[in-house]
Amino acid sequence: MKELLHRKALKLIIQRALMRIGMNLKLPSIIAALVLAALSSTAASATYSPATVEPPWVSREFRAVWIATVKNVDWPSRPGLPVEQQQAEMLAILDRAVKMNLNAVIFQVRPACDTLYESHIEPWSYYLTGVMGQAPRPFYDPLNFAISEAHKRGLELHAWFSPYRAGFITDKISPAANHFSRTRPDLVRKYGSLLWLDPGEKEVQAHAIAVIMDVVNRYDIDGIHFDDRLAYPEKDGETKNIEFPDLATWKRYLADGGNLSRDDWRRENVNTFVHNVYDAIKAAKPWVKVGIAPPGIWQPGYPSQIKGRNNYATLYVDARKWLMKGWVDYLSPQLYWSIAQPDTSFPVLLKWWLEQNPKHRNIWPGLNSGNVGSKWRSEEIIDQIKITREQCGGVAGAAHYSAKCLLEDRGGLASALANGIYAKPALVPPSPWLEKQSPAKPLLLLENGRKAKWETAGLDKVSAWVLQTRVDNQWQTRILPGGTRSLSLTDSPDIVAITAIDRCGVASPPNVLQKAANPAKQEALSPTSK
Repeated sequence: MKELLHRKALKLIIQRALMRIGMNLKLPSIIAALVLAALSSTAASATYSPATVEPPWVSREFRAVWIATVKNVDWPSRPGLPVEQQQAEMLAILDRAVKMNLNAVIFQVRPACDTLYESHIEPWSYYLTGVMGQAPRPFYDPLNFAISEAHKRGLELHAWFSPYRAGFITDKISPAANHFSRTRPDLVRKYGSLLWLDPGEKEVQAHAIAVIMDVVNRYDIDGIHFDDRLAYPEKDGETKNIEFPDLATWKRYLADGGNLSRDDWRRENVNTFVHNVYDAIKAAKPWVKVGIAPPGIWQPGYPSQIKGRNNYATLYVDARKWLMKGWVDYLSPQLYWSIAQPDTSFPVLLKWWLEQNPKHRNIWPGLNSGNVGSKWRSEEIIDQIKITREQCGGVAGAAHYSAKCLLEDRGGLASALANGIYAKPALVPPSPWLEKQSPAKPLLLLENGRKAKWETAGLDKVSAWVLQTRVDNQWQTRILPGGTRSLSLTDSPDIVAITAIDRCGVASPPNVLQKAANPAKQEALSPTSK
């Protein structure tokens, strides 16, 4: 009976390997027998059998960094950089993320109605090639490149969009013929030094969602991300007393029977976009997480000691509503202030946001890591992460702004994190509302106790594997990229366990093998049932 289970499980591994390269077929019995015989001869000396030992718990914490491309903040370092250098710079950021035990990058792919990926809707970005509308030469797709290299390193990649920004007048960038400011100038407003799409126009919202869904459908991303620029533009010194020029749009809304005040109408425009884009993404790919990084202050006085800009009344951002309605999978309020500053206290604001969360979405604050080395010491960010862990429990996390400061190790922050509270790897916390069923228990094969091989037992898409080994009563945990299917072991462990993590962060039951007391009578492969 055990021999039969052994052969069936090995056959399933072979069939699934072929399916992954596009061959959904049943092996002819003669070929299967020959291949299985070869594999069985390798496995014959294995000395492990199924066990009920529970491997240790694996830390869950979102550890992300923003990679900003607008005005070449983080990448590439300047417009028109040679392709080879662009790619080298991206790899340096990703390698730094791995060295720090981060597990996600948030890559800005559409800074101002222009793209860092191949699009038939909008032009290539000036910030990439130095000429808007000009493709990289030699050609490559930066988003595909970043996704592939991130996934090889076990990093999630979230594509970051600015839905309404269309450009900076002061930059004097010549817009391409297919840039929205040229194809639909009637829907673009000048506001100070900005070109901004009018969020009150239904065609604007439809265009933004079409652009986003084009990426969702064509690219293997893990998330879609928005920052505080998904609403109306900020009133700065230049526009402090100037209204955003949408009076005609609002009057048309009233003429069509609307009855909201101009402020409430603006907020509802933003709410509608957030709700619609969330629903569209979930209808296409439910596992793609939707994250938003709104301003850290909802309104002054919430909670009572908080002072500062009223983003509800000036940017028309009602992030509290999105959280309470469940229109996000994670919220990263930009808590860019210190712990000690009472008017904008980091722990007080974080606690307030956590209290506005009836749908139990993930809350992973944005941290102003760029302040380290100038205004703050690295201990400020480290203490903020500790506070987040205390308040968020086992689903903590944070996003660091931005990549350049970590790459340059300003103030020693990157080193302090890598050698301290990020010293051990962590999985991205799950989003269980996106996945009703855990992945199937994976298959596991040990060759001579020195090489582990594994495979999924179902059709689940795996984002990561957790391989855990025990030697002399000491456990070691490795988090491996989803594409990895084997690993050589330096020691012959007493116990080996493999767990699959799906695209929603949900874990399978672990498959655990233990070194047999009487090796000659044990089989190498565990049963395939859960």
